[in-house]
Amino acid sequence: MPDPLPTHAGPFALGTFRAAGGPFPGLVTGERVRDLSDQVASTRALFEDWDDWLPRLAALTDTDGTWHDLADLEVLVPLEPGQILQSGANYRKHVVDLVAKEKASVHGATPEEARADAERMMDARIREGVPYLFLGSPRALCGAYDDIVLPERGEQHDWELELALVIGKSGRNIPVGAAMEHVAAYTVSNDLTTRDRLYRPDLKAIGTDWFTAKNADTFLPTGPFLVPAAFAGDPHDLRITLRHNGVVRQDESTKDMIFDIPMLIAYASTTTTLRPGDLLLTGSPAGNGAHWGVFLQPGDVVEGEITGLGRQRNTVRSHA
Repeated sequence: MPDPLPTHAGPFALGTFRAAGGPFPGLVTGERVRDLSDQVASTRALFEDWDDWLPRLAALTDTDGTWHDLADLEVLVPLEPGQILQSGANYRKHVVDLVAKEKASVHGATPEEARADAERMMDARIREGVPYLFLGSPRALCGAYDDIVLPERGEQHDWELELALVIGKSGRNIPVGAAMEHVAAYTVSNDLTTRDRLYRPDLKAIGTDWFTAKNADTFLPTGPFLVPAAFAGDPHDLRITLRHNGVVRQDESTKDMIFDIPMLIAYASTTTTLRPGDLLLTGSPAGNGAHWGVFLQPGDVVEGEITGLGRQRNTVRSHA
């Protein structure tokens, strides 16, 4: 465990941990963790009947059972999701920066012209557009303190810290006004991308190669905790902060989302049935490595945190 210990909003949080006896679902209360394996088979199983489990978990914070010191445990990926839905281009400043840079470099516009045009595009997208979603692989997941292992191919390995939510109620074609009823908990995810493998020069007409660029093993550090939505505060007013080797690279509020959480859930559910335990990432703010011209190298340390949800600390190493 890192020092000092990560903290969470509210009276308790959830996660998956490993002690000498093996992995177990855990109820986190500050610096202590209650083993929930006498209650449930896995952390994900809690979300199958979330409305029933939430008050029961609150009662368990004051009961006997097997308790551990958090500092003595290995923090694992907090749950095994059913599916992972990821949001692209969902922070206004981030997208404006990207579009303006392209227009200035490719189309010859002045920086001021390029930025004004990009801002107009984003305003139109907010009024008339829809979210951009794609699927991620659960096998890309790793824990909040695990090493990030750079794949053999590619060189521009980038960070993208994001607010993620856990679905706690099934639904299809969910109305925007009812969408937040389907959110059980929130967590932290770092949706890493190998930029120079995102576009296939041999298949330009097809476009982006999300599978290769985003789904390498360990490319989705997630956790440390799952904080119940009832304790997390306003998810559209949380601070996302990422440090790369101690330098702050991302520092933005979730207020800057283009499409808010209800819209993301409603849009996703027009295509797929959302089920308990599904993970939905809400997009990453400005400040990734491509913006700074800096990419991950072996030995780097990436630290990410979101208000009330705890923090991550991952060391980068080579595949070799």
